[in-house]
Amino acid sequence: MNLNQVTIYSAKPMETVEFYRRLGLKIIVDSLPRYARLLCPDGDATLSVHVSEEVQPNSNIVLYFECEDLDERVFALKSGGIEFESDPIDQTWRWREAYLRDPNGNRICLFYAGENRQNPPWRVKS
Repeated sequence: MNLNQVTIYSAKPMETVEFYRRLGLKIIVDSLPRYARLLCPDGDATLSVHVSEEVQPNSNIVLYFECEDLDERVFALKSGGIEFESDPIDQTWRWREAYLRDPNGNRICLFYAGENRQNPPWRVKS
């Protein structure tokens, strides 16, 4: 099994799609203003944006996007006007993370974990 996509419901689909394009995702289906699908630049995962008038930001979900060039990417995005809640910081679980929110208030983590993403020292032995 593989995660195919995550769908974000948005009252601001145009702004939301533009935001994720600025993060580096590529639009592959454009039925705006009703729907769009974006492809992550590395891998096969996609993110869909679907219009909805009744949207509540979900504080229980965080979207994680791994970036090998995390510090440079955060600097470039901030220089381009994207606001971050926190700059990149090393975490005790061996990930480097920076947080921001999309136009709908959904929390996003740009991070770099490298080998520790799937194989931390405390990984369960199979």
